Amino acid sequence: MAPGRMQGVAGTWPPRGAAQAGGFAPSGFAAWPSLLDKLRTWLRAEAGAGRLLPWVPVAFGTGIACYFAAEREPVLPVAAAAATVLCAAAFLLRRHKVFPIVVMIAAVAAGFAVATWKTARVAHGVLARPIYSVSISGFVETRDIRARTDRFVLRVVSMESPRGPTKLERVRLSVRKGTAPAVGSFVELKARLLPPLGPLRPGAYDFGRDMYFAGIGASGFVMGSIKTAVPPDSGGWSLRYAAFMQGLRDAIDARIGAVLDGDRRAIATALLTGRRDAITAPVNDAMFISGLGHVLSISGYHMAVVAGVVFFAVRALLALIPPLTVSFPIKKWSAVAALLAAAFYLLLSGAEVATQRSFFMTAVVLIAIMVDRRAVTFRTLAVAAMIVLTIAPEALVHPSFQMSFAATLGLVALIQIGMPHLFASPDNSATARVALWGGREIAMLALASLVAGLATMPYAAFHFHRVTPYGVIANLAAMPVVSALVMPAGLLGMVAMPFGFDGIFWKLMGWGIDWMIAVAQWVAAMPGSIGRMAAFGTGPLVAASIGIILLGLLRTPLRWSGAAALAGAVVWALATPQPDILISADGHTVGVRGRDGRLHLIGSARGSTRDSFLLREWLAADADGRPAADPSLSAGVSCDGAGCVAQLADGGLVALALRPDALADDCARAALLVTARQAPAACGALVVDQERLRRQGALALRRVRDGFAVEAVRPRGVDRPWSSAVAGGMEGEASLTRPATPRAVDATPSEADLQVEE
Repeated sequence: MAPGRMQGVAGTWPPRGAAQAGGFAPSGFAAWPSLLDKLRTWLRAEAGAGRLLPWVPVAFGTGIACYFAAEREPVLPVAAAAATVLCAAAFLLRRHKVFPIVVMIAAVAAGFAVATWKTARVAHGVLARPIYSVSISGFVETRDIRARTDRFVLRVVSMESPRGPTKLERVRLSVRKGTAPAVGSFVELKARLLPPLGPLRPGAYDFGRDMYFAGIGASGFVMGSIKTAVPPDSGGWSLRYAAFMQGLRDAIDARIGAVLDGDRRAIATALLTGRRDAITAPVNDAMFISGLGHVLSISGYHMAVVAGVVFFAVRALLALIPPLTVSFPIKKWSAVAALLAAAFYLLLSGAEVATQRSFFMTAVVLIAIMVDRRAVTFRTLAVAAMIVLTIAPEALVHPSFQMSFAATLGLVALIQIGMPHLFASPDNSATARVALWGGREIAMLALASLVAGLATMPYAAFHFHRVTPYGVIANLAAMPVVSALVMPAGLLGMVAMPFGFDGIFWKLMGWGIDWMIAVAQWVAAMPGSIGRMAAFGTGPLVAASIGIILLGLLRTPLRWSGAAALAGAVVWALATPQPDILISADGHTVGVRGRDGRLHLIGSARGSTRDSFLLREWLAADADGRPAADPSLSAGVSCDGAGCVAQLADGGLVALALRPDALADDCARAALLVTARQAPAACGALVVDQERLRRQGALALRRVRDGFAVEAVRPRGVDRPWSSAVAGGMEGEASLTRPATPRAVDATPSEADLQVEE
């Protein structure tokens, strides 16, 4: 039979006498060579010229992720030497066919080494235990104006503690609203210091890691008054710069406050200066529920609007002068002006990591315009990612970086791949009529909102335990107003401030903010607007990230493997089991999953703001919409002066013992005993005591046949600079099980019992 006929005629399967390939498919089965040929063609296309660069930051970020996943701190000289050798090998093999593989391995090693170096560079002391009264003097570096309290960061010059010498470089302190000292001042005060806040449950976000890379070794609050004193020195140029920028932010806020008030003032200040803590909780919640929360955090969108407004305004003004238009590159001049405006906006907003990423991305685009290169490409994104991750490798594990780059990758892929196919036939009369009425712009905005929302959804579900089902609606309704009115009015207001004509621009900005708040509250009030997602591990998040990267960077049909990875990540996340018991790091609060499948709380967790934050985090991670003060949280919990008891779904009791006289009864009746005291040696219950919590931090327990599987914030063997291991670990800390043999019990009867029997 002719070869051409072999591929198109169905026959007996398997054919008589055909040898089996691998025991599954016949060796002559024509689909396999065809499929393999297609795969080879697709792989060659993906490995073509110019396709390698976008994958370098992916490999670099993988190395950083490996660093943060390490159990102990790597040795910097070894990591640096390995990265240097591999980078040299990649350079020497740049003309060899193995170069792509070698350069990816070198990028992984470089990312690992850069993260190790950054940690060594910022190394400083971290408070291990609370100090209840400490005298501190130092310089005020930053100040945050918040809704209820103010907060500032103090660069410590001297510290006197009752516990003895304690060396910290910076501390973050809360004060009564309106009493925070000015940035740049030298103050003396007394404070209560606490260790940086760690994860509130296993798998939760590590705030202490953020504070470590910010150089802050403790947090707390001021006790008594703050005394301004004469500084021992000037504090350096960085402190003078911080004081100047803080004064500029305060001046802008004051001018806005003369025209706007309440949430309008708070949002306007947040958009221009980055200070967003003064926004009230109802409006803040509505913004995030509706999918407009990204507006409150200065990111790529804000930087793009600022640069875009300045670019087109300067270019339009220069175009009014014909000699300049004919003889000079006014487009490049406009790009320079936009770059300067973006740099000023970066400094004014505090230069946080998310804002730095946005600035570098915008700067790369503007520089591409200056050198006559295509601006919005995957290479642009790759260069921006490499710059950010090199300067701040810790940004990789921050939600703002993850969400920003996922959204940007999706938008670049939409521009590079989707838009040309979507609008490939502009000569069609129907398409032309739709475009004349703005349909193309509306479709582009809707697609951009949809793609950005879908790209950021895995990270919002992982970090914040919620998704925004109506985010496209909110963004379509609000973002045109924000782009065309709110941000331009804010920029014009700042330009007009020195001349005293800024009031009208703040009013215009306020009208746009009113519309944005109204849209947020309307969308947030829709049925089903709050999409809750229970906590899941990093495994599904990694799988989702791989899927997004494959969908964004691949060009051939191989990109649909990314969709398969995303589907697998969704199934994996939904199948993640939730813990049966949660125990706070101090042992004062215990969450027990009852017969109704919901958490019931034992302990005094409703007192302080810190405890309320703990409850909100636990409930959000459990996809539970109840507020922290809901009475049903204590339903089924029995308490007295000696302790509390709650029932598990299988009927077992969990006890929290507060007094020694409760231990004997709890040991006899409970399946699990949580106590800050020493439990009896013959206690019949499984015990979580204060010593275990001190070593491992907050715990999550899941019921197994012979006890509980334990997941800890600090598993045994993990020791990192921002979360140091505590001495005294023991074997078997990953589980709580009953011993194979009964514990020895003292069989000697008491004298009173013997006398009665006689």
